[in-house]
Amino acid sequence: MSKRIFKAMMAVTLTTLLVCMALFIAILFPYFETQLSDELMNELEYLAPNVEREGLDYLEHLSDGQNRLTLIDADGTVLFDSDADPAQMENHADRPEVIQAVTEGTGESSRYSETLSKKTINCAMLLGNGQVLRISSTHYSSMALLASLTPSLLLVLIFAALVAVTIAYKLSQRLTKPLNEIDLEHPQVNQAPYEELKPLLRRLHHQNRQIREQIQQLQAQKRQFTAITDNMREGFLVLDADGLVLSYNSSATRLLQPEKPLDGHNIRDLTDEPDFLESLHGAQEGEHVESLVPLHGRICQLFANPVYQGSTLTGIVLVLLDVTEQQEREGLRREFSANVSHELKTPLTSIAGIAEIMKSGMIAPADVPHFAGKIYDESQRLIQLVRDIIRISQLDENNIHDTPVPVELKKCAARNLSLLESAADAADVTLLLEGEEAVIQAVPAILDEMVYNLCENAVKYNRPGGSVTVTVRSDAAHVTLEVADTGIGIAPEHHSRVFERFYRVDKSHSKEIGGTGLGLSIVKHGAAFHHAQVELESALDKGTTVRIIFPKNASF
Repeated sequence: MSKRIFKAMMAVTLTTLLVCMALFIAILFPYFETQLSDELMNELEYLAPNVEREGLDYLEHLSDGQNRLTLIDADGTVLFDSDADPAQMENHADRPEVIQAVTEGTGESSRYSETLSKKTINCAMLLGNGQVLRISSTHYSSMALLASLTPSLLLVLIFAALVAVTIAYKLSQRLTKPLNEIDLEHPQVNQAPYEELKPLLRRLHHQNRQIREQIQQLQAQKRQFTAITDNMREGFLVLDADGLVLSYNSSATRLLQPEKPLDGHNIRDLTDEPDFLESLHGAQEGEHVESLVPLHGRICQLFANPVYQGSTLTGIVLVLLDVTEQQEREGLRREFSANVSHELKTPLTSIAGIAEIMKSGMIAPADVPHFAGKIYDESQRLIQLVRDIIRISQLDENNIHDTPVPVELKKCAARNLSLLESAADAADVTLLLEGEEAVIQAVPAILDEMVYNLCENAVKYNRPGGSVTVTVRSDAAHVTLEVADTGIGIAPEHHSRVFERFYRVDKSHSKEIGGTGLGLSIVKHGAAFHHAQVELESALDKGTTVRIIFPKNASF
């Protein structure tokens, strides 16, 4: 601003100086001509009496090197001239100053020479004898005078410019200093350095207040929007029409796992997943896209929606939903349905086959009890399988309506071991219970099923002369149930799968002993229901140990 003021002051000063000099010359030059004419006329009045008295002798002996004197006879003949030979001069009767002097007593005229750039002033006076005495003086024209004064004028202009520069700089700094010191963020009307600025400061104060209020509203809306989007499980991204990231939430960062921040980058530079980019391309073409895309080992459902302003595509909204668990559950459900169908078909086929044979009368009466026993065994197996399927479905869907109550875990273990005494005796397996009493929060029916399945498996897959040891331990935060056997053990490659539904390490052996393949899966889901952890230690031909670690203060 100070530069603009400085330039304006310089322009005004120099323009004013030039105009004043031009006016000065334009006014003074006519004044000088008038003064010169008056001086010439005064000189004529002085010379005229002497010329009338002494005639040519006076003029010839008169020494005047400045002005030209001419004596003209009444008929216009030049009798005397101080600068030229009268004999060679033309008649002057037609000269304006002569004509005017003859008629009025005095005459005056001026003539301009473009060649010499000079102006001649002629003053004439009528003498008593009818002759006319003329005096002439030559001076430079206004343009010639201006040209002659140019060096001096330039010096004056340079000096004036320097003075103007100094004054203009000082004044501009002085004028702008109070303006620069104004706090535009908090303008105070009463602190205006100039009265003319008060309306401006008042307006600035009002606008600043409005801007602050709008900024506060925008920040509040942004905080609200950020709080909402950051608490979304779904990844949320807003892109412009070219794919540049405008806004996103933390879930989007977690799902995309970009190598660099999302802000200000094109989404195409952040991922090279073909399905993702194809969906993005479809949204840029104006399509509403819904697809499943793999992202860093996860399966995400992508919703890509174009945003229009009128008929122009202005942006894209992307929503990413992690459906990995859902897809896994769906896969497990399909696998479970297939396994259930297979497992149910086996006993049903056996029962149907035996019944058909009995119906046809192909069985001897003496063999009927045997085949009836087969039907009974298969039906019991079928009942147990259905019961296990129902239980695991309830646990899987968290469809348990019983309320957890305090349960003494050692007593629960003793009760279930007692149910297995006959089976243990038949298999020549010793049952042992060790540890201390400890109380946990649990659903008794589910806990009994978990303990029974663990102990039953320990008996079924044991060796003759082996043992099953159940131990209950407690510390400050946990209660641990440990079931250890000396049985056939489980190979390491099967450790991660033995808790899957219908998974059997040795299918033939499992069928022989009546296993359904759901016992350990029930244990796993029951532990998850009670917020407990399951640990497995096993080695072939050395036995298996399963631990369930219950939290003491679990909340349901």
